Amino acid sequence: MTLPLVLLVEDEPRIAEIQLAYLEQAGMRTHHLLRGDEVVDWVRAELPDLVLLDLMLPGLDGTAVCSQLRAFTDVPVIMVTARVEEIDRLLGFDVGADDYLCKPFSPRELVARAQVCLRRRGKAAAGPRAPTSALSIDEERQCATWNGARLELTAQQFRLLSVMARQPGRIFSRAQLLELAFEAGSERFDRAIDSQIKNLRKKLSQQVADQELIHSVYGVGYRFECQPA
Repeated sequence: MTLPLVLLVEDEPRIAEIQLAYLEQAGMRTHHLLRGDEVVDWVRAELPDLVLLDLMLPGLDGTAVCSQLRAFTDVPVIMVTARVEEIDRLLGFDVGADDYLCKPFSPRELVARAQVCLRRRGKAAAGPRAPTSALSIDEERQCATWNGARLELTAQQFRLLSVMARQPGRIFSRAQLLELAFEAGSERFDRAIDSQIKNLRKKLSQQVADQELIHSVYGVGYRFECQPA
């Protein structure tokens, strides 16, 4: 099944990085643009399944972009803005927006709204990608196994492993792992990531002696890589 393609138009790279990570973890392909005047040509060429469109953009604002999109496509558009005045909400829908999100909002809410729009279009996301090889992750039971043997992980270690293993080879920064794998209110700083990764590696090595599953990428973060079974 082809994963749905989502275009994120957001001119703040740090915000975009977090949102893209959540969307990809939910089983969507993504592309990111920083400017409003780049959107129409890209949509014509790539035909995305959903557009997440910030209102305040360089080059061309979101309402003008949405109006131009509606001249040739019915792709769902979710408008995103920090301006909460009622006139902005009405204007957004007047130009053809399908939904509206006001900042600040959680990345999980963004994913939920995106999933609703995709389901309406018959393009439901595939959900988190399943890990390959000898590792198996059961999200419902919150457990992981290696060749059928249960890995004795804490809840935090399980969340870290699940996030990384579902996108093998992808490099996750510490900031991304804090957002994706740590609950609100928990220790949310870089040292906590390094400590949890160290403990997770120790647990994994008890079952997986022949290969290292979690690799450090100097100055960037960590990636999960597993040899085929």
